[in-house]
Amino acid sequence: MTDTTLSFSAAFAAAVTGAPDYGKLREISSTLVPFGNHAGIEITEIAPERAVAEIPDEPHLRNHLNTVHAGAQFLAADIAGACAFVGAVAPRLSTVDLLVLRTAGSAFRKPATGRIRAVATVNERDASAVLAGTGGRFDLDGRAHLYDEAGVLVAKFSFEYVCTTS
Repeated sequence: MTDTTLSFSAAFAAAVTGAPDYGKLREISSTLVPFGNHAGIEITEIAPERAVAEIPDEPHLRNHLNTVHAGAQFLAADIAGACAFVGAVAPRLSTVDLLVLRTAGSAFRKPATGRIRAVATVNERDASAVLAGTGGRFDLDGRAHLYDEAGVLVAKFSFEYVCTTS
C-alpha cells in the first residue's frame, strides 16, 4: 500500500504564502475529505470568522423518515468545523502539524429537510493562541449550527479539537 498522507501544513502551502487566499483554502479543503466528496458535502465558504458547508437535497442522504440523516448532518458539521479552524488560523497554517477532533456533541432540534447549511466557528480566544505562534499543543472549541432552506435551526454541534504546531 502506498502512503499518500500529506501533512496539514503541506496540504495548504500553496494558499498561505503572503496574505491568505480564502478561495484557495476552500478549494484545497474540498479535496481533503474523500468521504465528504463521496456524500456530496460542499464547502461554500471559508473566512477568518466562520466556514459553511452544505448538504445537498439528495435521496441517498435521507433516513427512513425522509429527513436528512443524522450522519450526513454530523459529516457537514464536522467538515465545516475543520474549515472554520482553517479560516481562523490561516496566517499560521504553515506551522500546523495536525488538527484532530477529540470529542463532539450533538442536539437535533427539528426535522432537517431539503438543502441544509452548516455554519461553523472556532472559539476566537483558542484560535488566537494558535495565531500567537508559540508552537506546541492547543485545545480548541468549535461549534456548528445547521439550518434548513428557510433559515430554521435544525441542529447544533459542539466540538473539542487538539491542534499541534511547530
